[in-house]
Amino acid sequence: MIAELERIDWVDDLAARRPEAVRDLHELLLTAARFEVRRRAGTMGMPREELDDIAMQAADDALMAVLRKLDTFRGASRFTTWAYKFALLEAAVAMRRRAWQHREVVLAPDDWSRLEDVAARSGDTETRELLERIVGSIRADPTAHQRAVLLALAVDGVPIDVLAERLDTTRGALYKTLHDARRKLRACLEGGTS
Repeated sequence: MIAELERIDWVDDLAARRPEAVRDLHELLLTAARFEVRRRAGTMGMPREELDDIAMQAADDALMAVLRKLDTFRGASRFTTWAYKFALLEAAVAMRRRAWQHREVVLAPDDWSRLEDVAARSGDTETRELLERIVGSIRADPTAHQRAVLLALAVDGVPIDVLAERLDTTRGALYKTLHDARRKLRACLEGGTS
Protein backbone atom coordinates (compact mmCIF):
# COMPACT_ATOMS: atom_id res chain seq x y z
CA MET A 1 0.00 0.00 0.00
CA ILE A 2 2.74 2.49 0.91
CA ALA A 3 4.55 1.74 -2.36
CA GLU A 4 1.35 2.76 -4.18
CA LEU A 5 1.07 5.88 -2.06
CA GLU A 6 4.65 6.89 -2.90
CA ARG A 7 3.70 7.21 -6.59
CA ILE A 8 1.28 10.04 -5.87
CA ASP A 9 2.69 13.54 -6.25
CA TRP A 10 1.70 14.29 -2.67
CA VAL A 11 2.48 17.97 -2.34
CA ASP A 12 0.72 19.06 -5.54
CA ASP A 13 -2.27 16.78 -5.00
CA LEU A 14 -2.69 17.83 -1.37
CA ALA A 15 -2.18 21.51 -2.16
CA ALA A 16 -5.05 21.16 -4.63
CA ARG A 17 -7.01 19.29 -1.92
CA ARG A 18 -7.69 16.37 -4.26
CA PRO A 19 -10.06 14.10 -2.32
CA GLU A 20 -8.23 10.88 -3.20
CA ALA A 21 -4.90 12.29 -2.01
CA VAL A 22 -6.44 13.53 1.25
CA ARG A 23 -8.13 10.13 1.75
CA ASP A 24 -4.89 8.23 1.04
CA LEU A 25 -2.91 10.47 3.38
CA HIS A 26 -5.48 10.01 6.14
CA GLU A 27 -5.22 6.24 5.68
CA LEU A 28 -1.44 6.41 6.02
CA LEU A 29 -1.68 8.63 9.10
CA LEU A 30 -4.28 6.32 10.66
CA THR A 31 -1.90 3.37 10.21
CA ALA A 32 0.87 5.31 11.95
CA ALA A 33 -1.44 6.49 14.74
CA ARG A 34 -2.74 2.96 15.38
CA PHE A 35 0.81 1.69 15.62
CA GLU A 36 1.82 4.36 18.14
CA VAL A 37 -1.37 4.06 20.20
CA ARG A 38 -1.02 0.30 20.51
CA ARG A 39 2.68 0.59 21.29
CA ARG A 40 2.00 3.05 24.09
CA ALA A 41 -1.11 1.30 25.41
CA GLY A 42 1.04 -1.46 26.90
CA THR A 43 -0.53 -2.45 30.18
CA MET A 44 -3.05 0.40 30.40
CA GLY A 45 -5.88 -2.06 29.91
CA MET A 46 -7.84 0.19 27.58
CA PRO A 47 -10.66 -1.24 25.47
CA ARG A 48 -9.85 -1.67 21.77
CA GLU A 49 -12.66 0.74 20.83
CA GLU A 50 -11.09 3.48 22.93
CA LEU A 51 -7.68 2.85 21.36
CA ASP A 52 -9.24 2.99 17.89
CA ASP A 53 -10.99 6.25 18.78
CA ILE A 54 -7.73 7.81 20.02
CA ALA A 55 -5.94 6.66 16.85
CA MET A 56 -8.68 8.12 14.64
CA GLN A 57 -8.58 11.46 16.44
CA ALA A 58 -4.77 11.50 16.23
CA ALA A 59 -4.92 10.76 12.49
CA ASP A 60 -7.49 13.53 12.00
CA ASP A 61 -5.34 16.02 13.93
CA ALA A 62 -2.21 14.91 12.06
CA LEU A 63 -3.98 15.34 8.71
CA MET A 64 -4.92 18.90 9.61
CA ALA A 65 -1.35 19.62 10.77
CA VAL A 66 0.16 18.21 7.56
CA LEU A 67 -2.20 20.26 5.42
CA ARG A 68 -1.40 23.42 7.42
CA LYS A 69 2.36 22.84 7.15
CA LEU A 70 2.44 21.51 3.59
CA ASP A 71 4.44 24.51 2.41
CA THR A 72 7.22 23.68 4.90
CA PHE A 73 7.98 20.28 3.33
CA ARG A 74 11.53 20.61 1.97
CA GLY A 75 11.87 17.21 0.35
CA ALA A 76 14.78 16.13 2.59
CA SER A 77 12.97 12.80 3.07
CA ARG A 78 10.09 10.99 1.43
CA PHE A 79 6.86 12.88 1.91
CA THR A 80 5.24 9.90 3.63
CA THR A 81 8.11 9.74 6.14
CA TRP A 82 7.68 13.45 6.88
CA ALA A 83 3.91 13.11 7.25
CA TYR A 84 4.16 9.94 9.35
CA LYS A 85 5.89 11.84 12.16
CA PHE A 86 2.83 14.07 12.57
CA ALA A 87 0.67 11.03 13.30
CA LEU A 88 3.22 9.59 15.72
CA LEU A 89 3.40 12.89 17.59
CA GLU A 90 -0.37 13.35 17.78
CA ALA A 91 -0.86 9.75 18.96
CA ALA A 92 1.88 10.10 21.58
CA VAL A 93 0.36 13.32 22.92
CA ALA A 94 -3.11 11.75 23.05
CA MET A 95 -1.83 8.71 24.93
CA ARG A 96 0.11 10.83 27.44
CA ARG A 97 -3.01 12.87 28.07
CA ARG A 98 -5.03 9.70 28.48
CA ALA A 99 -2.51 8.27 30.95
CA TRP A 100 -2.75 11.43 33.06
CA GLN A 101 -6.51 11.88 32.62
CA HIS A 102 -7.44 10.84 36.17
CA ARG A 103 -4.21 11.83 37.86
CA GLU A 104 -4.02 14.99 39.86
CA VAL A 105 -1.30 17.47 39.00
CA VAL A 106 -0.34 19.30 42.15
CA LEU A 107 1.74 22.42 41.74
CA ALA A 108 3.56 22.81 45.01
CA PRO A 109 6.39 25.29 44.41
CA ASP A 110 7.79 24.95 47.92
CA ASP A 111 7.48 21.19 48.46
CA TRP A 112 11.09 20.10 48.07
CA SER A 113 10.85 17.59 50.91
CA ARG A 114 11.21 14.70 48.47
CA LEU A 115 14.53 16.02 47.19
CA GLU A 116 15.63 16.80 50.73
CA ASP A 117 14.79 13.21 51.69
CA VAL A 118 16.84 11.90 48.77
CA ALA A 119 19.72 14.16 49.76
CA ALA A 120 19.53 13.07 53.39
CA ARG A 121 19.48 9.36 52.46
CA SER A 122 22.36 9.66 50.03
CA GLY A 123 25.38 7.78 51.33
CA ASP A 124 27.61 9.75 49.00
CA THR A 125 28.62 13.02 50.61
CA GLU A 126 29.24 14.72 47.25
CA THR A 127 25.77 13.76 45.94
CA ARG A 128 24.11 14.85 49.19
CA GLU A 129 25.87 18.23 49.13
CA LEU A 130 24.99 18.78 45.46
CA LEU A 131 21.31 17.97 46.08
CA GLU A 132 21.26 20.28 49.10
CA ARG A 133 22.76 23.09 46.96
CA ILE A 134 20.19 22.43 44.21
CA VAL A 135 17.29 22.61 46.68
CA GLY A 136 18.73 25.76 48.24
CA SER A 137 19.26 27.36 44.83
CA ILE A 138 15.75 26.56 43.69
CA ARG A 139 14.29 28.02 46.87
CA ALA A 140 16.38 31.17 46.57
CA ASP A 141 16.17 32.29 42.97
CA PRO A 142 13.36 31.16 40.60
CA THR A 143 9.88 32.63 41.05
CA ALA A 144 7.15 30.55 42.70
CA HIS A 145 5.65 29.83 39.27
CA GLN A 146 9.04 28.78 37.87
CA ARG A 147 9.61 26.50 40.86
CA ALA A 148 6.17 24.93 40.46
CA VAL A 149 6.69 24.27 36.74
CA LEU A 150 10.21 22.94 37.34
CA LEU A 151 8.97 20.59 40.07
CA ALA A 152 6.05 19.32 37.97
CA LEU A 153 8.10 18.73 34.81
CA ALA A 154 11.52 17.73 36.09
CA VAL A 155 10.71 15.98 39.36
CA ASP A 156 7.13 14.72 39.08
CA GLY A 157 7.45 13.80 35.40
CA VAL A 158 4.25 15.50 34.27
CA PRO A 159 4.24 15.62 30.45
CA ILE A 160 4.51 19.20 29.22
CA ASP A 161 1.37 18.97 27.08
CA VAL A 162 -0.63 17.73 30.08
CA LEU A 163 0.67 20.55 32.27
CA ALA A 164 -0.07 23.11 29.55
CA GLU A 165 -3.63 21.85 29.33
CA ARG A 166 -4.13 21.88 33.12
CA LEU A 167 -2.70 25.39 33.45
CA ASP A 168 -4.57 26.64 30.38
CA THR A 169 -1.37 27.79 28.73
CA THR A 170 0.82 26.75 25.82
CA ARG A 171 3.73 24.35 25.64
CA GLY A 172 5.86 27.25 24.43
CA ALA A 173 5.07 29.30 27.52
CA LEU A 174 6.00 26.37 29.75
CA TYR A 175 9.24 25.76 27.82
CA LYS A 176 10.11 29.43 28.37
CA THR A 177 9.31 29.19 32.09
CA LEU A 178 11.38 26.01 32.41
CA HIS A 179 14.26 27.56 30.46
CA ASP A 180 14.26 30.64 32.70
CA ALA A 181 14.15 28.53 35.87
CA ARG A 182 17.03 26.35 34.67
CA ARG A 183 19.06 29.42 33.70
CA LYS A 184 18.60 30.91 37.18
CA LEU A 185 19.39 27.57 38.81
CA ARG A 186 22.55 27.15 36.72
CA ALA A 187 23.71 30.68 37.53
CA CYS A 188 23.10 30.13 41.23
CA LEU A 189 24.95 26.82 41.24
CA GLU A 190 27.88 28.19 39.24
CA GLY A 191 28.07 31.15 41.61
CA GLY A 192 28.33 28.76 44.55
CA THR A 193 31.17 26.74 43.03
CA SER A 194 33.50 29.61 42.17
